[in-house]
Amino acid sequence: MADRRAPLVATYSIAACDLEAQEWGVAVQSKFLAVGSVVPWAEPQVGALATQAYANPRYGPDGLALLRQGLAADEVVKRLVAADEGRDERQLGVVDGQGRSASWTGSGCLEWAGHRNGPCYAAQGNILVGPKTVDALAATFEGTRLPLAERLLACLAAAQAAGGDRRGQQSASLLVVRRNGGYAGLSDIVVDLRVDDHERPIDELRRLYAIHQRLFGVTPREDWIAVDATLAAELRERLARLGYEGELTEALDRWAGVENLEERVDGAEAIDPVVLEALREAT
Repeated sequence: MADRRAPLVATYSIAACDLEAQEWGVAVQSKFLAVGSVVPWAEPQVGALATQAYANPRYGPDGLALLRQGLAADEVVKRLVAADEGRDERQLGVVDGQGRSASWTGSGCLEWAGHRNGPCYAAQGNILVGPKTVDALAATFEGTRLPLAERLLACLAAAQAAGGDRRGQQSASLLVVRRNGGYAGLSDIVVDLRVDDHERPIDELRRLYAIHQRLFGVTPREDWIAVDATLAAELRERLARLGYEGELTEALDRWAGVENLEERVDGAEAIDPVVLEALREAT
């Protein structure tokens, strides 16, 4: 049984996937400190899971283990709650590797509590102003065609606008995974951002995501700018002003490494417009 002295993870969340992009993720907001440390779990090509209310954190690793075996989302939910004596106070949302979804809202969850499910998403919430919060999560996911991270952020914003957690706001989190889709192609974590304590956590999460995209986003190679003699001279001059002199490729690499833009640099024959903008802003 859940410890009654533990804070309640009063939360709205959405676990979802984009099968075309092969991405799975969870977005969540709560009147709870550091909600991202408890609720979201995801593994590429396996599934995504949100555990909340009087949250059982073991649902995360245990649920992913069941999904890894190839079990469908509804079977994973059944097995997790059946084995949990505190099931009546739990809330859970699961999306599996094929985009099937299922949720659980225990009868002991505090009102308003409920969930909605559809292809590739499980939306749920408890201690909400009413069902419109979860309805907004679902409608926004169904009605938008954006990269998964941006789609999930849009879901959080819509849910908050619809009323959100009736106790208010405090923290938010965004987790998206894809096989080898993260840093240097050596991590599965595409995005893992957390706002632990903030008056407007969703706004802050969006601000952090914008920084993340500036540093780690990918500009299609066809949109890069060819470096001709004129642009090369400008790059050398600007880099020299910042103390990076010498051969252009080496100077650009050194500066980009200091600015955490190394993932957006590949030689000096062409330049990512995001890198060019950052260099111009710096000088």
